[in-house]
Amino acid sequence: MTKRLAEVAKKAGVSEATVSRVLNGRSGVSEATRASVLTALDVLGYERPTKLRGERGRLVGLVLPELQNPIFPALAEVVTASLAQRGFTPLLAARTIGGVPERDYIEMLLDHQVSGVVFAGGSYALADAEHSHYRALTDRRMPVVMVNAGVDDLGFPHISTDDAVAVEQAYGHLRSLGHQRIGMVMGPEDHVPSRRKLAALEKIAGDDWLVERTNFSMESARLAAGRLIERGVTGMICASDVLALGSIRAARRLGRDVPADVSIVGFDDSALMTCTDPPLTTVRQPIEMMGQAAVDLLVNQIEGSGVQPDELLFEPELVVRGSTGPAPS
Repeated sequence: MTKRLAEVAKKAGVSEATVSRVLNGRSGVSEATRASVLTALDVLGYERPTKLRGERGRLVGLVLPELQNPIFPALAEVVTASLAQRGFTPLLAARTIGGVPERDYIEMLLDHQVSGVVFAGGSYALADAEHSHYRALTDRRMPVVMVNAGVDDLGFPHISTDDAVAVEQAYGHLRSLGHQRIGMVMGPEDHVPSRRKLAALEKIAGDDWLVERTNFSMESARLAAGRLIERGVTGMICASDVLALGSIRAARRLGRDVPADVSIVGFDDSALMTCTDPPLTTVRQPIEMMGQAAVDLLVNQIEGSGVQPDELLFEPELVVRGSTGPAPS
């Protein structure tokens, strides 16, 4: 018990006596100090006293679909910094292939009495996936914000990049360089953002395009892009920068030069894309604005302000670098 008091006191920046008063429900402690002690208790993994378990601390869950794609750590950095400025402590849950399922992460966050949850990816973005585990959040009236497009009937607000504008920018760029045969390397068939991108390209190009699908790994992108190149594609639009890098690898393994033979456009403008060979042309997501908007929406819900379950769309920006060039003659 003494060790626990000392650890919580150090984490919260208060005395052990103050921690003891909070845990025993005694008066004489400000609400801000009390919240800091409870947050420290949660972060260190200690159970709250029974009489305090029904109270939410100032913890906010942040669920990431993976950490291999640099865009997600970048978003996490923005969200955690913005949460800290608002007096909240983030509790990070990063999923891995074959690891803890999203359902278990939600249960864990609820057990920690979080004040709200920001999802940066998850099964809500897959139309055919199981979504019933989100009902636990709805049943508790938990403030939730989801980043990235997802299914429509969950009832939570979304923050998304405008996929249609992203495709218009990428496709227009490739066409301006003279590319006629353009392909797309997209996510799974039920991946909602990929569906949006494909729908946008269909409006622009009709049936004059090709598509291959992947599971968002670099190796699967290499295989998908290789099939497109063998079908005569000279310009490719990819659903992420990771897929674009896999596509560059495919071109080189087939003896093609990027961009002399094949031009490739990514999506995200994640870290180090200026340092790849060649530097990647990509459609930049406004991650900083999106992350701050997600936190604003979440905090408004936590503080009792009404938030509509709508989708906020942010306009992307085409960043032209060395992976695109004139179509081969």
